[in-house]
Amino acid sequence: MARKYLGGSGERLTIWISIAASTVLIFYGYDQGVFGNVIISEDFLETFGHPSANMQGVMTSIYNIGCFIGAMSTIWTGDILGRPRQIIVGSTVIGIGAIIQTTSYGVPQMMVGRIVAGLGTGMNTATAGVWQAETSKMSSRGKLVIIQMANCITGFSISNWLTLGFSFAPRDVAWRFPLAFQLFFTFCIYALCPFLPDSPRLLIRKGKHEEALEVLAALEGHGATPESPSVRTQYNIIKDILDREHMNTYTWGQLLTGKGPNGVLRRMILGAWMQAMNQISGINVTSYYMSYIFINALGISELLSRILAAAGSLDYLIFACLAYFVIERYGRRKVMMVSATACSTCWIMIAIALGISANGGDEYRLGIVAVSFFFVFFASFGMGVLGVPWLYPTEINALEMRTKGASLAMSTNWIMNYAVVQVTLPGIQNIGWKFWIIWAVICFSFIPITYFFYPETANRTLEDIDRFFETSPGLFVHRNKLAIQLHRPEEFIEADERIANAQAEYEKDLGEKNEFVETKEAA
Repeated sequence: MARKYLGGSGERLTIWISIAASTVLIFYGYDQGVFGNVIISEDFLETFGHPSANMQGVMTSIYNIGCFIGAMSTIWTGDILGRPRQIIVGSTVIGIGAIIQTTSYGVPQMMVGRIVAGLGTGMNTATAGVWQAETSKMSSRGKLVIIQMANCITGFSISNWLTLGFSFAPRDVAWRFPLAFQLFFTFCIYALCPFLPDSPRLLIRKGKHEEALEVLAALEGHGATPESPSVRTQYNIIKDILDREHMNTYTWGQLLTGKGPNGVLRRMILGAWMQAMNQISGINVTSYYMSYIFINALGISELLSRILAAAGSLDYLIFACLAYFVIERYGRRKVMMVSATACSTCWIMIAIALGISANGGDEYRLGIVAVSFFFVFFASFGMGVLGVPWLYPTEINALEMRTKGASLAMSTNWIMNYAVVQVTLPGIQNIGWKFWIIWAVICFSFIPITYFFYPETANRTLEDIDRFFETSPGLFVHRNKLAIQLHRPEEFIEADERIANAQAEYEKDLGEKNEFVETKEAA
């Protein structure tokens, strides 16, 4: 009988891992939303000497520098520590950052707390998606990562509603408690991650074959053991790909100059740029500053701005959940392109409404139009551009390079995040309604980029994607049937069958050999 983790195996174990990974994303979503709502508190502004809009932007965006460094650090620590322990370390660092922020009375201390919390968040976000993808079955991998992203928006929504409720609290409680609440998520991670297994693919790569077989059997469930044929077949498929990639024989310099195995550099760039698209869509213009935008760009009162931001987070959450039903059915490419089209349209409508308003139009009615399209943008983003960029880097990177590729992708996410958050407040102040045109153009560019360069990863095992790049596909994939078809290609199904048949033949020969030996000994 396979070992059970937290009392579960099979689907139950997958759910436990999903809950742990989702807690990381709730944590991240909460951190995304909390500070943008804290900086509009009057007591906060008085405590920190009424910092300028530029300084408020720096205090908010410096968190993303910490996230960038934290994500990059997992290139070296991710494989050494393993997935669960890396998340425990990251959550501990966030907890330390939360304490520093909560006890702050000056801008320098707050900025240190923001950077420290960012370090932990970067570690966690670079790890959780890979852990989830490497322990999931092909048919549920996309849906589980979408659940993670819905939980990210749950955290964002919690931060909006919590800060709204505490805006009525006396003095500094209104902003110190929401910052301290980050510690709750650290304790949740402590209650889950120490009792869950590491990625079997990482364990095989580290030479821990017996432990990997034990984890594969636990994930298989249904009474499977490390000796079960299905477990052995899956183990052999993973090991076969690893043996053929043999990344450890290549230096970083060789990999980055294209001298390593086929497609490694290209796959890392595809994953990293997909994460970049997530951020430069303009989502964090609204995630970090929605209340600020409603107050300063639309002229809405502080209380109504907080209520609208909280309501917007629920709209965002609902449509992030609905993505669960489309991510596997329509595939990554189509979902990404349709979502990007809708996002671009929303930014165009917001720019038109605010442009007419700035030139003497009816501010009240045009403000309603702009707010409405902010809500539509949340819905459009949540259905595709939210989840696909988080899922894609965990799938597209070579098995041996998955940790490094995901770390690079998350580092790209955070540095782009920093840039967007940094330019938002000066952009709103200096160029007004024209600021929103920038995001419309950027979102529209995602359509041809995805169409021409990104192969489909839905309905494929992680090993299938390795096999695809072994065929040395051209730069443009839009005419490559193997790259863009939604259903799993027959070539990959046949490759798995060959390995399974070879395993069956081996076991048959071994059985006959043992039977011969036993007969000889009996004689």
